[in-house]
Amino acid sequence: MATYDLEEQEQIAEIKAWWKQHGNLITGIVTAAALSVLAWQGWNYYQRGQTAKAAMVYGSLQKAVVDNNSQGVKAATGELLEKFAGTTYAPLAALTAARLMVDAGDPKTASLQLRWVVDNGRDELRDLARLRLAALLLDEQAYDEALKQLDGNVGAGFAVRFLDSRGDVFSIQGKKADARSAYQAALSKLEQGTLQASQTDAAYRELLQLKLDALGESR
Repeated sequence: MATYDLEEQEQIAEIKAWWKQHGNLITGIVTAAALSVLAWQGWNYYQRGQTAKAAMVYGSLQKAVVDNNSQGVKAATGELLEKFAGTTYAPLAALTAARLMVDAGDPKTASLQLRWVVDNGRDELRDLARLRLAALLLDEQAYDEALKQLDGNVGAGFAVRFLDSRGDVFSIQGKKADARSAYQAALSKLEQGTLQASQTDAAYRELLQLKLDALGESR
C-alpha cells in the first residue's frame, strides 16, 4: 500500500511539474480557441443581420423599379453600396441601376455603377458587369478599354459571349483577322458546350455565323 502511495505521489509530482512548465501555454491555446469560436459566431450573427437589412433595402429598390421611380432606385442603390457592400445585394443593385440608367440615356452613370461591380463583385456578377461595361465602351468608341474588360479569365458561362464581344470590337476596328478568330473561337466553344442544341443556342450559332460571313473570305 505504501509503495502504491509513493508511486501515486510521484505521478502527482510529475503532473504538477509538467503543468508548471506547460500550463500557461495550454491555457493560452484554450483561451484563443474559445475566443476564435466566439468571434466566428459573432461574425456570422453580424453577417446575417447585414444580409437581412440589405434584403429590405433591395426590396425597396425593386419596388422603385416597378414604380419607375429613378430617384428611389438611386437612393436604394447608394445605401446598399455604402452600407452593405459586402452582401450580394449590392452588386445586384448596381447592375439594376446601370440598366435603368442606360434606358434613361445616362451611360456615364451606368458606367460608374458597372465599374463598381467590376471592382467589388464576384464570379458571374462581375463577369456580367464586365460584359455590359464593354458594350458601353464600344458605343463610346473606347475600343482599347472595351478589350481590356473582355480580356483575362472569365467563367465558363460567359466565355462565348466574351469572345463574341471581342469579335465585335475587332470588327468595328477593321481588324478582320482578329474578329474572325474571335467569332470562330466563340462558335467552337458554343459547339463544345451543348450536347443537344436548344433553340436559343441554334439562334446564337446562326448569329455568330452571320457575323463571320459578313467579314468575307479570309486572305
